[in-house]
Amino acid sequence: MRTRVKICGITRLDDALQAAELGVDAIGLVFYPKSPRYLAATTAAQWIHRVPAFVTVVGLFLNADPAFVDDVLAEIDLDMLQFHGVETPADCQRHQRPYIKALGMGGAGTDVLAQARSHAHARGMLLDSHAPGEAGGRGLRFAWAEIPTERPLPLILAGGLDATNVADAVRQVRPWAVDVSSGVECAPGIKDPQRMREFMERIRRADAEA
Repeated sequence: MRTRVKICGITRLDDALQAAELGVDAIGLVFYPKSPRYLAATTAAQWIHRVPAFVTVVGLFLNADPAFVDDVLAEIDLDMLQFHGVETPADCQRHQRPYIKALGMGGAGTDVLAQARSHAHARGMLLDSHAPGEAGGRGLRFAWAEIPTERPLPLILAGGLDATNVADAVRQVRPWAVDVSSGVECAPGIKDPQRMREFMERIRRADAEA
């Protein structure tokens, strides 16, 4: 199986095009105003049409007012939504777009299986290292041993991934996809081409070995 890759926190067209050239499956745009990787919808609308075909554009939201999500969708025709807060299944489905539900693994009491079954219409369950309901992108990893072996939804692994550990993540967890942000940056929201390249190469090697 090939491990899919999403690079999140894209803020510049050049980074999006570089990621696409390297073969990523998806890019993530952060529409959470408190994030250092926040991208205004009006800014994204100026260049998002230049992202090549078959690269999925994902919009990330955290406990956003539904009207705010609708406003972003009015500016940009996002392929998929990613909800990082405590959104209910109804909250996630109300916009009638495919969605990913993120869970914070940094606190006690995160029942991954219960959440996956609750969000049965989600296209995937993303596990990150932040506390439940908080923002990710902090470059921290969590204990992969906490991930259930049963997976009702495709598993997307995030949290502290970079070129030094992503191969181990692929071998140990065997996720459907990995999601990286700070691990391929030279500054918040500014992606480093060499780090992105190394990240992709390590994943391909791990897939080949498997």
